[in-house]
Amino acid sequence: MFWADRIAKEIQSTPAGERATSEKPLIIRDEKTMSGRVHIGSMRGVAIHGLISEVLSEYRVPNKYLFELNDFDPFDSIPSYLPEERFKEYLGLPLYKVPSPEPGFANYVEFYGADFISVHEKAGFFPEYYRATELYQSGKMNPLIKTALDRAADVRRILKEVSGSVKDESWLPLSVVCEKCGKIMTTNAFDFDGETVAYSCAVSKNDIVSCGHSGRVSPYGGNAKLFWKVDWAAKWIVQEVSVEGAGKDHSTKGGSRDVAKHIAKEIFGHEPPFDIPYEFFLVGGKKMSSSKGKGSSAKEMSELFPAEILRLVLIGKDINQQIEIDPSGDSIPRTFDWYDDLSQQVRDGIVDDFSRLFALCELPGERATLTNPWQLRFSQVVTIMQMPHLSLEEEAVAVKGSELSAEEERALEERAGYARFWLSTYAPDQYKYELQETLPEVQLSDTQKRALAALAVYMETPHTGEEVHARLHELKTEIPIQPKELFTALYRVFLNRDSGPKAGWFLSVLPREFVQSRLREASR
Repeated sequence: MFWADRIAKEIQSTPAGERATSEKPLIIRDEKTMSGRVHIGSMRGVAIHGLISEVLSEYRVPNKYLFELNDFDPFDSIPSYLPEERFKEYLGLPLYKVPSPEPGFANYVEFYGADFISVHEKAGFFPEYYRATELYQSGKMNPLIKTALDRAADVRRILKEVSGSVKDESWLPLSVVCEKCGKIMTTNAFDFDGETVAYSCAVSKNDIVSCGHSGRVSPYGGNAKLFWKVDWAAKWIVQEVSVEGAGKDHSTKGGSRDVAKHIAKEIFGHEPPFDIPYEFFLVGGKKMSSSKGKGSSAKEMSELFPAEILRLVLIGKDINQQIEIDPSGDSIPRTFDWYDDLSQQVRDGIVDDFSRLFALCELPGERATLTNPWQLRFSQVVTIMQMPHLSLEEEAVAVKGSELSAEEERALEERAGYARFWLSTYAPDQYKYELQETLPEVQLSDTQKRALAALAVYMETPHTGEEVHARLHELKTEIPIQPKELFTALYRVFLNRDSGPKAGWFLSVLPREFVQSRLREASR
């Protein structure tokens, strides 16, 4: 059973799933702190929660997917892509008080939030958005704040018992917004008297200097924010959340989810929501935070794929498997091939988990009319586009063996656009080809020359890529010649490099007279 169906059925059988109604739907929640450009890894949570929502809807379980753009966490560091001089004065402030990097947005969070939301929309996920400040400033969090402060000793006990974190007896589980400097990162709260907390702005962190002010303030209405493990549990309760997963690191024993779970039960008297612990999304083998590394942001990654293949990247692996993509490696062609393999299985009439995955890759609004057009392989598109003498459409017709339908022409044009973008941005040298107009200066062995001469004779008549491929394998035993020697010789005389596209197909799409002439010249 496909992972989303498996999890959705589990949720459906929970008390929350069974009692969900259109008037009171099951609540699914996720959140992201808008500290800058959002790393593609954060899209895994968006997609998992979004797909579970879609599948539950298929099962007629009323549900609502909420997504929080967290704007109340502190601005704790300046991303490398922003000017330090402009933003350093805002360090330590709540994120909603930091100005937008560009005009047209209310603040920093709205600017980066819009960027992230555009990726959600491209991938076909449409949660209901809200901001953390809405919960705090509206007073919805007030009862939870009071309970957490009244039972601060128990919060400290849970932190020690569950995660090993030891707090002194004056510690309170919230950060106050300093009345003088407006910073939230540099304050230390203590002494709750039932209505106000005492605080001092005296904690310097990460070169963020405190102002030294001290006083008392009401912790309600947006004047303070619960520390995030307590904050997490409080949000579950305020919003009546039934389903919320997180990265597997949070759900380990002693992790953030474990702490929040204990706080929900022991401090607030509520059961935590259904958990979906999931593996990491790696870029080039690394788990990154906010946009550290070319091609690692959600926006950048989304530009590499059409919607259905972006969804495949996000939902194609089981939640207990890592996702790894490297835009500057061969991940992009392999991902397109993965989608094409699924597509071919569906055209062949195979019905299994893979056909279910293929259907779920389609945007929800278009799933009912899924047409599944034939498409030319991405790697072939990449190669043809670098050969000025070739027509992409003509070569696609030749590979398919028949004329393209209007939809197949549209799909080819779209794929060409993504291939062009990848070639101009992240593609490694191994995918970049330049057909040599004259024979490069290459040193070939007698064995290599014999093989090229035999191939020149074979190319006197037209052949398909598959036929040329078969002939190359025959030459390996007839000459005989090692495969590496043969293919290296071919790539050197045509591309002046040691590697290239699939040789049989590559030779078959070049002008036959040109291929014969080059092979004869090289074999002399």
